[in-house]
Amino acid sequence: MTRPGDLLPWRVAMDRALYGPGGFFVSGPGPADHFRTSVHASPAFAAALLRLVEQVDAALGHPARLDVVDVGAGRGELLRALSAALGVAGVPARSGRSGLIPPQAGSPATPTPPAAARPPLSSGPSSAGPAPSAPVPLASRVRLTAVEKAARPGGLPERIRWVDEIPSGITGLLVATEWLDNVPLDVAVPTTADGWRHLLVDPATGAETVGEPVDPADADWLARWWPVSAAGTDGTGSTGPGFRADRSAEGSSLTARSRSGRPEPPTAVRAEIGRTRDDAWAEAVRKLDRGLALAVDYGHLRDERPIDGTLTGYRGGRQVPPVPDGSCDVTAHVAVDSVASAGAAVARCAYSLVSQREALRALGADGGRPPLSLAATDPAGYVRALAAASAVGELTDPAGLGGHWWLRQPVGVDPAVFMAR
Repeated sequence: MTRPGDLLPWRVAMDRALYGPGGFFVSGPGPADHFRTSVHASPAFAAALLRLVEQVDAALGHPARLDVVDVGAGRGELLRALSAALGVAGVPARSGRSGLIPPQAGSPATPTPPAAARPPLSSGPSSAGPAPSAPVPLASRVRLTAVEKAARPGGLPERIRWVDEIPSGITGLLVATEWLDNVPLDVAVPTTADGWRHLLVDPATGAETVGEPVDPADADWLARWWPVSAAGTDGTGSTGPGFRADRSAEGSSLTARSRSGRPEPPTAVRAEIGRTRDDAWAEAVRKLDRGLALAVDYGHLRDERPIDGTLTGYRGGRQVPPVPDGSCDVTAHVAVDSVASAGAAVARCAYSLVSQREALRALGADGGRPPLSLAATDPAGYVRALAAASAVGELTDPAGLGGHWWLRQPVGVDPAVFMAR
């Protein structure tokens, strides 16, 4: 239990608030009651993911067991939807009512060069032997695994495994939807005298105080991934344009003090040190033997880091100050290029970064309005199709969920399979 006046590094405070006893993600009804993700927004998200599962299955040569591992599974919403779809037909629906259309050809991908090139790998059958001419249906081969710190929820289909750590030896798809933004991290501010210093936080109130200098590993990460202009190190300037998270003014009360003990004005910039997210993603990628690791999250790139960070909280569907007392979600945007680089160093294979809007449209989720002629021939069907299109529109809105990043990291398969559009 924390008391007013206790000071902790943000990483420690976040970890306790989110995953400790009684923490936000391990107690109560689950995150769906507090914020809306793509998984909750529309069944079209699960339908598009199922199409991606099929692509991974084909790239792996239809293995006897295909893993689908959902990291940060909440209460199993995504895997429930996938299980239901697989249990019916083993393939996703592609009717207009589902919000899906055939994939569009010719859309450009955004591949990045590999950290270290491997010899080209075949996307065909595995080395265990040739794929059968008529593969066993996907529904009979898929193994669904949810990874979450909370206890297994009631009513979860028996076919879904529930574990608290990412299993090893995955052959298939590992998906992490809005997981990395909840991996605890440290927050730092630059000072003129001795560079970056950690921010400490009072978990009971959210009040912040400048602490000790960052260690060499964090300093190296900041130098590479969170550059600060000279004007931004003395509290009189900024790092340039970037996204500023909506935060209430009371969400941060910085009380920096000089070595003489006199209060100093807070610095104009702060950084969220993403090294823990890099390590978490690298470890997740390491769990794959062959397949695709997919991270879906909101984030930013090196040249567009936010000038004042993105740390914020959510409770009951509202954005609130990020007080790490366990009563709310505490989250910060992801340095997606840094995370991607860490994963590529493990996989030794090219990755790609695209917006969710691009990725979902390539998987058939278009959000186009149904033809008006349908209203005359099937009014009820028209209403359903219009509602589905609206839901897909939320998933692909570039100012909202459609602006999320999709980081696709192939492991042991030809990356062109997932980068071609």
